Amino acid sequence: MKIVIQRSLESNVLINNKIVGSINKGMVILVGFTDGDNELIIDKMINKILKLRIFDDEQGIMNKSIQDIEGSILSVSQFTLYADTKKGNRPSYSKALNSNEASILYNLFNKKLSSYIHVETGIFGSDMKVNITNDGPVTIIIESEDL
Repeated sequence: MKIVIQRSLESNVLINNKIVGSINKGMVILVGFTDGDNELIIDKMINKILKLRIFDDEQGIMNKSIQDIEGSILSVSQFTLYADTKKGNRPSYSKALNSNEASILYNLFNKKLSSYIHVETGIFGSDMKVNITNDGPVTIIIESEDL
């Protein structure tokens, strides 16, 4: 599992020019899955996301978590996080989990995450337009193999 977290002031997802998910202050999380990902990995990633201190405290130091600031999360599925660009100029996506299994894990990830914090989402497999007002900018990449 690989996630890209962007600290956000406001963000949304549009499908066919209609907003399907929207947040104010919080995180945009781009989520990708690969072979071997499972519920245990999802739980570890959620724990890391919730405890990650990337929001400013009163002294302007990144010392607060998403829960400390009572923020929200916009979760967007993105299989292209597993693009392999080693050969040629056209990325291979063979390391991305197949759509059916990835959809199940993505839904489980969002369900579990939403038991701790408000979560908005895009729609898995849809052509989405993601508008992110990255605050900082702050962008963090977390891979399950590093946990």
